[in-house]
Order: sequence, then C-alpha cells, then structure tokens
Amino acid sequence: MSRREPARRGDFKTWRQFTTRRADNDAYGHVNNTVYYEWFDSAVNGWLVEQGLLDIVAGDPIAFVVDTHCSYFTALAFPEPVEVGLAIAHLGASSIRYRIGIFAEGSDTAAADGEFVHVVVDRASRRPVDIPADWRVKLEMLAV
Repeated sequence: MSRREPARRGDFKTWRQFTTRRADNDAYGHVNNTVYYEWFDSAVNGWLVEQGLLDIVAGDPIAFVVDTHCSYFTALAFPEPVEVGLAIAHLGASSIRYRIGIFAEGSDTAAADGEFVHVVVDRASRRPVDIPADWRVKLEMLAV
C-alpha cells in the first residue's frame, strides 16, 4: 500500500493554535495518537462556537461526530506549539466533512492530517436535520 503525501499549509482556510502539554507525550517520547483527535475536536467545535453556530449547553441543533480518521507523518512532542488548520471538504444536507491538518509551528507540511465528520441533529430527538442556513453560510467560507 503506497502512502500519500501529507497536507500542506495552503490546503486550509482557518487556523487554531494549541500548546503541547507534558502529559501529551507517551512512553515513546512523542505526542500520543489520541491527543491528535482531541485537537481535531477542539479545533472544529471551537470554531463553531466562535462563529456563534454551536451552543453546546442549550443550542439546537447540535452536531455529533460520526466518523474520523488521522494519518501520521512526523512526530510532535512536548514542549512544542502546534498549529491546526481547518477546511470544509464537503457539505451535505445534514453532514459536514472537515479536513484538518496538524502542523509543527511554522512548518509547511502537516505532521498529521485527517478528516472529521459531523452530522447535525435535533437536540431532543437526536435525529439528523438539515444544516441551518446560517451555519451553511459560514461553513461555505471554509470550503476547499
């Protein structure tokens, strides 16, 4: 199986910064794979909250993660600043597929990249609903 090339900085529309923590390193001396998924979740949901789209406590609709994957290319470790790029790969009727890149500060090539899929659901019924128009307008700004 051939391995694809990592994402590049230009593949992303908006950025968030995180700082590795000492507890992020695993026994092998690099950031554990589970931390990358935390960065995925924090980047996506942080952006949605900042845009006024997602109210985690009382909002309706909300978004559930239904699929995610990550490919790793270069190790990151504590202490190291991390830049997380975010773009929209696909907008469906009720689903959003985000493209996410994890970069060492200033690097043009992703240390890891992947996708994260949300399905927008009604808070009470937990059933899929159409992406609201105000969400769609802002999400389309991140489309690639």
